[in-house]
Amino acid sequence: MQPERIDGKGAAAGVSAYVLWGLLTIYWHTLRKLSAIGLVGERILWASLILAMITTASKRWGAVLRVGRDRALLLRVIAASLLLSTNWLLYVFAVTHNNVVETALGYFIAPLVTVSIGVIVFHEHLHRTQIAALVLAGVAVALLTVEAGRVPWIALALAVSWGFYGLIKRQIPLHPIESLAAETFVLLPVAIVITVLVETHSSAIHLHAHSWRLAMVAGTGLITVIPLLFFGIAARRLAFSVLGPLQYFVPIINFTLGVAFYNEAMSTLKLTGFGLVWVALIVFSAHSIQMSRLQRSNRDSQPVAQDLETAQVHFHAADSTDPVDTGPRPDCVAQPPPLHGLAP
Repeated sequence: MQPERIDGKGAAAGVSAYVLWGLLTIYWHTLRKLSAIGLVGERILWASLILAMITTASKRWGAVLRVGRDRALLLRVIAASLLLSTNWLLYVFAVTHNNVVETALGYFIAPLVTVSIGVIVFHEHLHRTQIAALVLAGVAVALLTVEAGRVPWIALALAVSWGFYGLIKRQIPLHPIESLAAETFVLLPVAIVITVLVETHSSAIHLHAHSWRLAMVAGTGLITVIPLLFFGIAARRLAFSVLGPLQYFVPIINFTLGVAFYNEAMSTLKLTGFGLVWVALIVFSAHSIQMSRLQRSNRDSQPVAQDLETAQVHFHAADSTDPVDTGPRPDCVAQPPPLHGLAP
């Protein structure tokens, strides 16, 4: 089996998307003196404007407007938009309240939460290694709860909201730009109400942000859309076995920023909890890679099995129904091996 070639442009786009998502922590941390819910409202407003422009330029309005005419699709988009906005609010709140390390924990355990959702919702069966990874993650959360004196609710809520968001997104048959546009447009009325309420309150953004910070608030639309564009390119060019591990750029960057640059406390017990999470992810990722290689090997063996089956048919045909050509045939020199050993 030949190793799978990695598309260079796809890999560059994937790395760019996840590194940008990780570095957004610096962006939001710079705006930490502003209202988190107000920032999310502004993000939705400016992202809606950018997405409206992209939707117009790419002539995708037909697909976006179709959402309003399909009740089932609309309900899924509304559910996705609520989960997405919840995830955004939790993330922005955590970063602006000096809980960057906890966001890292949330995105580290997100893949494990996704597996748990598969078990609960789809009754999927787990391999022993997956169970071991989940147990390690559970122990890690328990240790971190003891260390902090509270359940790491931000991390858990981030992971759960992101896991269910991914679940709903799989049921939305739209291009990523169309889907995000529909989700932000659904949230637009709520964002307008939030922005008006915040701006008439003492926490109004225009009272606490001046010049370049106001420009950064307006830039939240661009920083929302640009990584998604890169991700869209990567998703079309890369196998999930390559794209999947790139997601860990985000929590790695967040963890590094929280500890090294924002001086968030890191006790021995807390580091032990994170260590258990990392071991769980290594176990989980190793199993996923092994299964991915096995599936690819099985796919590669299918043409071989089909060729053998064809040869077997020719062998029997030559043995019993070919009265004209009685000479030796190259495809009948030996009986092909059993097919069941090569079948997936």
